[in-house]
Amino acid sequence: MPKPRIEIEDNHFYPGTAKTIHLSLPDLYNWTPIHLPVHVICGKTQGPTLCITAAIHGDEINGIEIIRRLLKKSGLRKMAGNIIAIPIVNVYGFLNQKRHLMDKRDLNRCFPGSPTGSIASILADIICTKILPHITHAIDLHTGSHHRFNLPQIRTNLDIEENQTLALSFNSPVILHSKYRDGSLREYVNEKGIPILLYEAGEALRFDELSIRTGVNGILSVMSTLGMISGGRYHIKNFTPTISRESTWVRAPLSGIIRPLKKSGQKIIKGQAIAIIANPTCNKEYKLISPVSGIIIGDNKLPLVHEGEALFHIASFETLTVVSEQLDNIQDAFDLSDDESIF
Repeated sequence: MPKPRIEIEDNHFYPGTAKTIHLSLPDLYNWTPIHLPVHVICGKTQGPTLCITAAIHGDEINGIEIIRRLLKKSGLRKMAGNIIAIPIVNVYGFLNQKRHLMDKRDLNRCFPGSPTGSIASILADIICTKILPHITHAIDLHTGSHHRFNLPQIRTNLDIEENQTLALSFNSPVILHSKYRDGSLREYVNEKGIPILLYEAGEALRFDELSIRTGVNGILSVMSTLGMISGGRYHIKNFTPTISRESTWVRAPLSGIIRPLKKSGQKIIKGQAIAIIANPTCNKEYKLISPVSGIIIGDNKLPLVHEGEALFHIASFETLTVVSEQLDNIQDAFDLSDDESIF
């Protein structure tokens, strides 16, 4: 009997095998058992161990579908290295279609957690003690928060060389230099010296096909860069991402109803009108002017806004034309009229 390559609790994973396990979590208050599903694929030969997580925020479901489609890819057992995939990290939020857990805590502010803390802290501790000790690289999948859409983008600390290498290989249209949030999974993983990418794409509680296809392609491309798979076998589409080290949120200067004139993926020039905010009780209107030039990488989808609310996330680039062309190329490459075998 060969030696197991990965051991999680009483589960042993051997080269060339794949198995799904269910780690026990605290029960619901009606004593319904809750489990954390974890997919483990061990390749035939040694190599990196890539951890892919989704739905740390329970309503961010694009990543769940990205992982599902990735695990359908044939031949992964022949890869070099291993995949540990957790499609629904925040099981409690997912069941309630909510970002947070039942106690309103944000799981992505609770790492590394504690086995005797809140339910969010217990869940974070399980990830940190039972999963992360086995991994060499990580990709965390997210979407925009409630009523916000994010253009497919990678966020990572570009001051770490391997993060930048992996970010460029992901083939998203935009890479955004991003420091850490206190208590986030990304902060904890980076403190352990493990390269990690955060993929942001789409909107909470919605599937966005372009975001999903870009995500699957990106993960396969990272695996190819790490030497886990052959890129040609999986028909990986290659692009040249553009890096932005500066981004700006444009907020509502007053409350009202908004009619956007621009949306994610479009380039804008400083001084250009990007939305109209109107008083819903009369004919008064206000033109919202962009304070910077750049590409919109995130926008609010709810037409009802309060003063101070974040409306447009704009990334600044040296050459806007290049970014626009890359976005067009990605949309053409992932032809959404093509009825790809999804299910």
